[in-house]
Amino acid sequence: MKQLRSLLLVVLSLGALTAAVAWQAPQDRLPVLKSGPCWWKGNLHTHSFWSDGDDFPEMIADWYKQHGYDFLTLSDHNVLSEGQRWIDVIGPKSSRAVALKKYLARFGPTWVEQRTTGGKQQVRLKPLSEFRSLLEEPGRFLLIQGEEITSKYAKYPVHLNAINLRDVIGPLSGDSVAAAVRANLRSVQEQQKKTGRPMVAFLNHPNFGWGVKAEDMLAEELRFFEVFNGHPGVKNYGDAIHPGTEKIWDIILALRLGKAGLPIVFGLGTDDAHGYHAYGVGKVNPGRGWIMVRASHLTAEALMTAMHSGDFYASTGVTLDQVRRQDDQILLKIRPEKGVSYKTQFVATLKGTPLESATRKDEKGQPVDVTRIYNPEVGKVMAESDSLEPAYRFAGNELYVRARITSTKAHPNPYQKGDVEMAWTQPLTP
Repeated sequence: MKQLRSLLLVVLSLGALTAAVAWQAPQDRLPVLKSGPCWWKGNLHTHSFWSDGDDFPEMIADWYKQHGYDFLTLSDHNVLSEGQRWIDVIGPKSSRAVALKKYLARFGPTWVEQRTTGGKQQVRLKPLSEFRSLLEEPGRFLLIQGEEITSKYAKYPVHLNAINLRDVIGPLSGDSVAAAVRANLRSVQEQQKKTGRPMVAFLNHPNFGWGVKAEDMLAEELRFFEVFNGHPGVKNYGDAIHPGTEKIWDIILALRLGKAGLPIVFGLGTDDAHGYHAYGVGKVNPGRGWIMVRASHLTAEALMTAMHSGDFYASTGVTLDQVRRQDDQILLKIRPEKGVSYKTQFVATLKGTPLESATRKDEKGQPVDVTRIYNPEVGKVMAESDSLEPAYRFAGNELYVRARITSTKAHPNPYQKGDVEMAWTQPLTP
């Protein structure tokens, strides 16, 4: 009997040891975590067949993954990529038929689901919960759920992107553009509070349809907006009576910090891509603008938290290896490319700059309902550098300082003909 007990103890011990080894084995397959925070490249604004894009979500996500992005949000209009949806494929030469042919070639007939209903060929749109398993890789590529909350006031479009949502958010309006902006931001805040999920909500393309003026962007809830959007119809650079988005940024920073006592608004670069088959100037393509976020892990939680801390920059091609504040200095380090030169401009508005404004008028002298005229000292270039390691020392009289880096390298698929690659850092206060 004693011998039998001893034998059983040996067997049980061996079993426990084998189980322990088996339990530890998966640890070897965990992704290697990089030591300390690093830069992650991502786009938080793009569209698919779930709304008005012209390709399948897997194809779009695969494009970004293959082009070196670390994270992506499909931000379709007033919808999340979830539930059951089938789309018609009309005619062998239609844009959807072209997309389907590429979809089949990339993922195969086993993955691509088709049917014929009422004589129409249809393809099933896969929800994010299904296709993310096909493309995500820990520490390499992440898909984050999001939505473009698409609202308006009167004739003015008011669009906001909400990132890392759990539930779809219906668009709200109000008695003004500013009220519509505030109402939709509060909807995101309410869901964030309810779910405990960190989220980011940003105002999209203020110059699209000339929908949002600088004065509409003074809501306390607003913390992010698109300083660059790759859609050729959004008028980043303004016109004779509408300031460009960079000028709008300086105006709202000056008003918020110098007058209203409100926090900084951070600037994003995005694609707002809709077209993935024909490329060129005037097309609504991917690969034009993105953000680089400095975070310890490639997770939605880490990325959202870093963005709320302002630990990111916007780019259309320039890469920064360092964006750092050290005591009273801003220190940058530009990653050089052969044959390319760089100019860094440090832009600021000084304390005491007059913030009164005047109504803009058209060529006939009639008032126009656009962003008002402000003192030219709002958004002033304080210093310039051609160094690969430009630095700025605060004098202490600045409301904020931000950096714009312009290269001599032509953008490979520009938003507008003649564009070069650029980057924008976030504003810092003394």
